[in-house]
Amino acid sequence: MADGGLVCITAPPNPFRCPPGPYERAAQIAHYLRRHKPKSKVLILDSKDAFSKKALFTHGWQVHYGDMIEWVPGAEGGRIEEIDPENGVLIGDVDEFKADVANVIAPQKAGAIAFTAGLTDESGWCPINQRTFESSLHQDIYVIGDACIAGEMPKSGYAANSQGKVCAAAIVAELNGMDSPEPSYVNTCYSIIAPGHGISVADVYRLEENQITSVPGAGGLSSLGASKRDQELEVGYAYGWLKNITSDMFG
Repeated sequence: MADGGLVCITAPPNPFRCPPGPYERAAQIAHYLRRHKPKSKVLILDSKDAFSKKALFTHGWQVHYGDMIEWVPGAEGGRIEEIDPENGVLIGDVDEFKADVANVIAPQKAGAIAFTAGLTDESGWCPINQRTFESSLHQDIYVIGDACIAGEMPKSGYAANSQGKVCAAAIVAELNGMDSPEPSYVNTCYSIIAPGHGISVADVYRLEENQITSVPGAGGLSSLGASKRDQELEVGYAYGWLKNITSDMFG
């Protein structure tokens, strides 16, 4: 792409895997462009009118990349309805966008294996018993992670890790003829906007009336007015989180 080109990213409607993902990607692309093709622009065409950690992202984008990143919400023409790949055109419900590079993130659903196994409902995702993660459609089959409908939990890697532990405890209890233990779930998500600038969100969840719900006051966001030192610490926490969760899953 020549310097001065336009990179378009389409962000899908909820729910989708890794809610901050498209916006982290925009920052990574802008970080490259700022150094190598500074006349270029990143345009995020969004199906939604809000997204995870929006205020933190938009503040960080402005600080590090100026006007290089622009976000267009669905209500202002960000929703893309058709793609013309031969001409590099994204066709929205208001305007058309001629992209030099297009990263189209399509609306999402559970994987093909879930459909083949008959585990999905009309939403395209897998309904479950949210205490145990056993399928609501097929007994003795358990679904965790992005594919399942897990109440207010996002579709993230850390959420899946937490769900796996709850699910394993429930299966062990079932095999031993015991009631499944009272579950608790957690999610933490770190994003790096630029070198030395990290942000995060964390939540704790509990089961209420058979639905996973967020515990009020148990989580939170990074401060919008965080010091440079705190932003640097968040980057370190992000790498520490990656190391720890990888060790937790694979030893």
